[in-house]
Amino acid sequence: MLIKIGGYDFTEVWDGVLYKKLAHYPIVSEWEKRTLAEFALYEAQHGRTCSLECEDGRVLAEIQAVLTMPEKYLQAPLPDKICECTACRQGGCLTGWVCHTASPENAVKIFQSGSLLSAVKARNLPAEVLMAEDRNAASDPADYFHYVMLSWGNCQAGDRLVTERRLGRFPTEKDLAEDLTPGVRFYFRYERLSKHPGVAFDGVLPMKIRDEIVLADWAEYIVIPACLKEEILLHIPDGLQGRILFADSSGLDIWAWSEKVYQMIEREWEETV
Repeated sequence: MLIKIGGYDFTEVWDGVLYKKLAHYPIVSEWEKRTLAEFALYEAQHGRTCSLECEDGRVLAEIQAVLTMPEKYLQAPLPDKICECTACRQGGCLTGWVCHTASPENAVKIFQSGSLLSAVKARNLPAEVLMAEDRNAASDPADYFHYVMLSWGNCQAGDRLVTERRLGRFPTEKDLAEDLTPGVRFYFRYERLSKHPGVAFDGVLPMKIRDEIVLADWAEYIVIPACLKEEILLHIPDGLQGRILFADSSGLDIWAWSEKVYQMIEREWEETV
C-alpha cells in the first residue's frame, strides 16, 4: 500500500493508495502519527507492506520513523475534534460518537437480524466475489469486506454513500440537497465500542468491527428520518424501541441533516448521563 502525505481535502484509501491529509501540513500531530502507525500495523497483519511519498523531506523522515516502529505511537490520546476534514459545519470530526448509516431497505434487514453485519455476512458471499464487483470503485482489498465500517458521528459520508448506491452514480449537489433522502443512522459511543472484541483500527476509519455488531448490546441510539417512519417502524424489535429517535429531514441538505442528527443524540445523551 502506498501512503501519500499532503494537504488533501480529506483522508481516504483509493485504489491501493492512502491519501493522508495532515490538518496543519507540514506539521504532523501525535494523533496523526498514531493513525499512520495503526494503518501500518493493520496492513502488516493482512500481508501488505507500506511505502511512503511526501514532497517535504522533513515530514517524510518523521513519518518514516513512525512506520519503522509503529508500536511506539499507539498511545496518543483521541482529540475531541479531528480537523483533517473540515467540510462540515462543525469544522471537523467530533469524536464522542461513531455511526453506521444504512439505506431504508438495509435498515429493515438489520432490524430483522438484530445486528449490523459485515458485507460478507450480510450478503453471504465470499470477500473475493464482493471485491470484484463494480460497486467496489475504490478497489478495497478482500479483508475490508469482513468488517462493519463506522464513521464519526457528525460525518455526512454515510448518507452520501447511501445516496450514491441508490442512484448508481456519484450524487450531484441537488441529490444531496432538495432531493436528499437520508439513511438510518446507528449510533455508538466511541469509548464503549472501542472495547468490542472484534474491533480493528486501520488508521483510516474511526474503527471497524469484525463480522457483526449486536444492536441490543452496543447501540445507544438509532435515528430514523421521519419520512421513513411507517416503512420501518413495524420491523423494529421491542428491545430497541427505547433507543429509536425520529427526525424530520424536510428542507435539509446533507450537511444540515448531519448537524441536526448529531445535536439530537448529544441532547439525548446529556439528559441521560
